[in-house]
Amino acid sequence: MPEHYITIPGEKGSVHISEDVIAVIVGSAISEVEGVAGLTGAGGPDFSERLGFKSLSRGVGVSFEGGRVRVDASIHVRYGASIAQVGALAQKAAAAAVESMTGLDSTINIHVAGVSFEK
Repeated sequence: MPEHYITIPGEKGSVHISEDVIAVIVGSAISEVEGVAGLTGAGGPDFSERLGFKSLSRGVGVSFEGGRVRVDASIHVRYGASIAQVGALAQKAAAAAVESMTGLDSTINIHVAGVSFEK
C-alpha cells in the first residue's frame, strides 16, 4: 500500500490522495499527447510491461511542496517531432489533468530521456 499521500483539509474532514494516483493521472494525460512515444523509467521495463501491460505511472515522480504538486516525468519523443513542442504540450496536458481531477496547482517538469524510432 502506498505510504505517501497528499492531504487536502476540508470543512468536514480531509481528503488524502496517494502520490501514486496522481502519477497515474499524469501518465495517462502525457501518453495521449501526440509525439510522446512513452513514459520511461531509469530501470528499464518491469515485469508487468514484459507481459504486455503498460504502467501509466512509470517514469513519473510526484511530491508535494509549498501547497503545490510537483511532478517530474521522463518521456521518449517520437523521431521527427519537435522536442520543445512535445514537452510543452505534455506539461500543459499534465497540469490540466492534475488540476481538473484534484483541484491542486502543480509544477510539471518534463525530462526528455530519449527519441523513439518507428519499428
